[in-house]
Amino acid sequence: MSSRALRRIHGDDTVVAADESSSEGETAEATKVQKQSNLFSLLGDDSGVDEGDLGEEKPEPVSAKPEEAKQGAKKKKKRKKRKGGSGPNVQQNGPAVKEAPKRTHEEEEDEIDRGIREADEILGPAGLSVSKATSSTANASQKPLLFVEHKHLNPDNEMKKIFGSNVVKNDLRQRGRNQRHHRSTWLTIPKPSWPPMSKQGLSMERLPSQGEYNYFTFQHSKEYQQVQFQFLDAVESHNPNNIMELAHVFPYHVDSLLQLSDISRMSEDTAMAVELIERALYACECAFHPLFNMTQANCRLDYRHPENRCLFIALFKHVKYVGMRGCNRTALEFSKLLLSFDPDGDPLGVLLMIDYYALKSEQYSFLKRLYDEWEAHKNLSQLPNHAFSAALTYYHLSVAGSESIDRADEMLKRALSMFPLVLPPLLEKCSIQPDAEVSAHQMFTAITGEPPALNQLVNLFVERNYALWKEPEVARWLEKNVRELTASTPTSSYDEIGRIKEKRRVRFQYAPRNIYRHIILSDLKDVTVSLPPELANVPVMTFDPLPPKDTIISYTRPARRAAPSNNSWMSEFFRSIMPSYTPPPAGQPVDLNQLLVEDEGAVGGLLNDDTDLRQGINDLMASMRDLLNVLHQPTEEEQEMEEVD
Repeated sequence: MSSRALRRIHGDDTVVAADESSSEGETAEATKVQKQSNLFSLLGDDSGVDEGDLGEEKPEPVSAKPEEAKQGAKKKKKRKKRKGGSGPNVQQNGPAVKEAPKRTHEEEEDEIDRGIREADEILGPAGLSVSKATSSTANASQKPLLFVEHKHLNPDNEMKKIFGSNVVKNDLRQRGRNQRHHRSTWLTIPKPSWPPMSKQGLSMERLPSQGEYNYFTFQHSKEYQQVQFQFLDAVESHNPNNIMELAHVFPYHVDSLLQLSDISRMSEDTAMAVELIERALYACECAFHPLFNMTQANCRLDYRHPENRCLFIALFKHVKYVGMRGCNRTALEFSKLLLSFDPDGDPLGVLLMIDYYALKSEQYSFLKRLYDEWEAHKNLSQLPNHAFSAALTYYHLSVAGSESIDRADEMLKRALSMFPLVLPPLLEKCSIQPDAEVSAHQMFTAITGEPPALNQLVNLFVERNYALWKEPEVARWLEKNVRELTASTPTSSYDEIGRIKEKRRVRFQYAPRNIYRHIILSDLKDVTVSLPPELANVPVMTFDPLPPKDTIISYTRPARRAAPSNNSWMSEFFRSIMPSYTPPPAGQPVDLNQLLVEDEGAVGGLLNDDTDLRQGINDLMASMRDLLNVLHQPTEEEQEMEEVD
């Protein structure tokens, strides 16, 4: 290393004042000055270059006064800036352009304080905050009832509030490793393990608008229709492996993903079931029309089109799985989105669960607005869940001080009078033992012989919402109103009790299909669906449960001719074992050569002409083995015995 570099390191170039105690040969005014050392300047130097090659820098004598040295350094810097700024458009000998003086931190604070004082003089000390709160409240009231906020569609945002941002960030960091680039969507976050999105044949078309609402519909291309036909064949085979093979070839076929999600759920693989639903939502959103706006609640989808049902069902199942994670605010937002697609028809009965997620997420103002605006044309008070949830909403608002407790008491007593059969199962589910006076009251004993449709709605409400009524303060409020109601309604008033019971019998004679769809898709443990006789023979498929009667069919599945070669009685016996067998009408001979089989949904028929009888029996036995393996998993002892054998 050169001596010049060494001097920079050791700092020998500093100003040295003469020492009075030094030798006589040294003078007091002798100084030795060189430039200030800078270690970072060594990065650009060549360690192999000697000082003699470059020449030694001459020391510059400076004044001993530090103030004059500082002024000289400033002037030198100004001259360097002036030289560096000289160019063809700048006069070098002209007058120097003065730069605008920089504002100090104190001056900036003075301007801020001055602005705050002026705002206080005009609006008052709290005028600015009050105006902001008023404007935000006005904007919230002006938004549509089913307005959707994008930030609440991401369950990770709610998980951060529940478990903390550090836990969620670590999970997202692990998820982001080796991430494959996917299209950014609102409904779900694509996972790195998902296959890349390609042209799948699912698209969305805009239909003519009706007033302020825009109508859209999904469309299937010719290739997608062929995949749909293969999917229906795989469903009718009753072999999940066929559906898995189809989903492996076409990873974004929505109906296959929905069916495989149900298979995973029945196998207790909830994580895989959730991921398949999210992938189905991702496939649907990638096919959205550019004008399809999810947030404004003015885009409509007709459930009568079979192509649109996949998005309805995927969103419903996504709401269920998000609610299971405890993200009730996210589940409420997705429920609003699902209801906004068809609020008049409500094909999946979203109104039967939206009150639960609103109460769980403490969105009382939304539920109050829903009840106030939709009661006139929807008769929400005639549904047990909304009759009780509206009263509970007003109770929580009264606790907060924004509503009167008298209104909540009145609504609860009205709900108990209209639906007295709710109280016994609700108290039993909450582990509350009613006293003898309430149990023996005529209002709660004369609840036998209620319509089956009403019983299903009551069971659905109690099974889903009982945790909301189990809180101690809510239970005490319920007990107080039950005692007041029984005291004000004497047991001798049989006419009034009978009149209300007759009103229930007339109003709940039968349940529409959307309620049955809701119960089937909710899959609650203690809620069973009892289909009416007219729907007993209708196939129930989880990817399309109970299609509407007025379905708008855009394309049909081609019919196939069945011509089995063997007509013996033994062949007919084995054919009757197959799940696709349909017996002929009584008294009519079987004409196997003339019989046409139309494959619609899960409607069975005779075996296809390209299916061998022995192969069909082998497939049936294989399916039964798979089913038994799922039902009975071998224990560790059995596995060890098999290894020993």
